Amino acid sequence: MAENQSLHDATVDPKNGYCSRTKIYHSLRPAVPLPPLSRPLSIVSYTLSLLQSPTTTTSGSLSSTDFLIDAATGRRLTYSTFLQQVSSLSSSLKSLHPSLSKNDVAFVLSPSSFQIPVLYFSLLSLGITVSPSNPLSSVTELTHQVQLSKPFIAFTTSAMAPKLPPYLPVILLDSPQFLSMLESRVSSSTEDNGVNQWDSAAILYSSGTTGKVKGVVITHRNLIAVIAGMYKNKLLNDEKAKEEENGVYAHPVSLLTLPLFHVFGFLMLIRTASMGETAVLMEKFDFVKMLEVVEKYKVAYIPVAPPLVVAMAKSDFVAKYDLSSMQKVESGGAPLGREVSERFSSKFPNADIFQGYGLTESTGAAARMRAPEEAKIYGSAGRLVQNIEAKIVDPETGESLPPGQRGELWLRGPIIMKGYAGDDAATAATLDSEGWLKTGDLCYIDSDGFLFIVDRLKELIKYKGYQVPPAELEHLLQSMPQIADAAVIPYPDEEVGQIPMAYVVRKPGSVISATEVKDFIAKQVAPYKKIRRVAFVNSIPKSPAGKILRRELINHALPSPSSKL
Repeated sequence: MAENQSLHDATVDPKNGYCSRTKIYHSLRPAVPLPPLSRPLSIVSYTLSLLQSPTTTTSGSLSSTDFLIDAATGRRLTYSTFLQQVSSLSSSLKSLHPSLSKNDVAFVLSPSSFQIPVLYFSLLSLGITVSPSNPLSSVTELTHQVQLSKPFIAFTTSAMAPKLPPYLPVILLDSPQFLSMLESRVSSSTEDNGVNQWDSAAILYSSGTTGKVKGVVITHRNLIAVIAGMYKNKLLNDEKAKEEENGVYAHPVSLLTLPLFHVFGFLMLIRTASMGETAVLMEKFDFVKMLEVVEKYKVAYIPVAPPLVVAMAKSDFVAKYDLSSMQKVESGGAPLGREVSERFSSKFPNADIFQGYGLTESTGAAARMRAPEEAKIYGSAGRLVQNIEAKIVDPETGESLPPGQRGELWLRGPIIMKGYAGDDAATAATLDSEGWLKTGDLCYIDSDGFLFIVDRLKELIKYKGYQVPPAELEHLLQSMPQIADAAVIPYPDEEVGQIPMAYVVRKPGSVISATEVKDFIAKQVAPYKKIRRVAFVNSIPKSPAGKILRRELINHALPSPSSKL
């Protein structure tokens, strides 16, 4: 694990953290102490210890402080009610399902709602591994995820239950039974369940280089390490804010537009609770509704995907609302260019826009901006977060590279995943024997320690922050009788980041149309994976080994207006 004192080594450049002897980059952020690994501790117990700490401003008023606000209904859930419901649900689960034990997996399939945070905290406190999935996933996708995670039980809604395998025991979140489990007055401690920090906390779904969905196993230690860093940053920011506001503390409200099954949304939920803040929860995202919510609840902080920053920078609707409460917008998933960042800043002069970088495999963290002056380093994802090390590795030679040179980013530290559920081969290919995570992203770190993401070696398409694996779509296309061959590439789109574009080779005599191709795929995948552009070609360029030369197709697509259908 990276230690801050390594910066005092004479071979480490204090400007960028690069050690010329080991060729490892060290974080420039002050190290954050973590609980001893030998100490039994769940992420819930750790989060509640921070919530109830004297350094948390709202710790003395949990009965009157709102934890969650439903954007659609205005319903509120205070911290004291939330904690009571978590305790009641934990007690009910132990009573009704005595065979449910530590390290069992619970599959969760549901839109964002008040029940989901209660469910997450309850399961995590019991040592149950939470495995949430996108409610838009198809039956085929869900079946594969269930095969990976091997859940003991599932929590879903009556509308979504038919999508799950019939053999899987189910508890319906919208049933009278579940609601009664929340209202049980029998308390259950979160301290006595024997959860170790190295125990699995969550299995979150992500795609790899092969396009096959993988279950990323995140431990309690991983989450503790990320939250510890966020909390430390929060304390520093609070002190600065108090100085600027003459000692007056304004209770912050954040807006969670991110789905709670996604690593970023999952993390932001825990972050909110650890800091005693209030989060407004949107079950279904709507741009205009979001603007209304920011105005109504005086939202100060919004973690977002890059397309939302673009929309806010370009939309004329924003002028109709009072958004002066916005202080900070954090964007991750894809770099923002100078033009978009400056346009956003001119429209929202009171709000700082910070970019960051992280993977599901690194618990959503790796690099981020922390100060307004860092936000001016356009195109950067910020500097390495605390307690993390990095290497930039030449993909061809395996040599570790100095600042300014491009290579694959490798990461090491307490935020790195345990591995992939049910896929030892993929784990071995991604994590080496020394604990380095091979991200598959082509990057460089500049002379001041700022990380820049150049390209994606993994070839994933990023649509609104979602990962779309080209190989998965290619397999589906190639299953069509009328198609001889196919390849899928990312096509740049200012609104959503990238869209899936298909190059299709028709079989002799086939007259299949672009619309038929799109419709065929749309019926089998989640909406964000739909193919949105199609071009017909005579052949797909491939290497002698049969690998698709995707870069050739990308270069062909961009200057060719005739490919737009």
